[in-house]
Amino acid sequence: MENWTDLYLELANKIKETMPEVLWVDLWHNQVNFLSAEHPFRTPAIFLRFRSLGTKDQGQKQQEVNLQVDFYLYFETYLDTFHGAYNQAGAMDFLKTMESIHGHFHGTTGDNYSSMRRVGFNDEETGGAGNLYKITFTCIVQDASAVKYYEETENVNFEILKENEDESFVIPG
Repeated sequence: MENWTDLYLELANKIKETMPEVLWVDLWHNQVNFLSAEHPFRTPAIFLRFRSLGTKDQGQKQQEVNLQVDFYLYFETYLDTFHGAYNQAGAMDFLKTMESIHGHFHGTTGDNYSSMRRVGFNDEETGGAGNLYKITFTCIVQDASAVKYYEETENVNFEILKENEDESFVIPG
């Protein structure tokens, strides 16, 4: 992965290509809890959030990142999910979309990530008429975004001295 834009665009494009029912894809900025102040968006919507769970240095400013990717699915609806509701089928589209997210991303590898797996999901409070669920995945990312800032340095002349019998070495400064 050359930069985080590559990862976001790959995931967003995959959502749009495989889930035509999703009308909006964006980065998560808590838009759902500030609907009156936010840029309007169509629903169903998926918002993506990235969190580092840990990193391993790979050398020359590259890191392997254990990444958490949260898919926030927002479905604004006044339809009823209760058993026997006349509009229950439409309300259940929300659950079908959750299943679709799981099916299209769990166990996948892309150009900018590998080993994507779902590790959890839960509802989130919106305080309004919308349904908001967070579906959490983890994956591995080879983050080379800092490599372009790497500067070669010339080797400095130095000598290594064996200082004593305990086999320790010193590089004089």
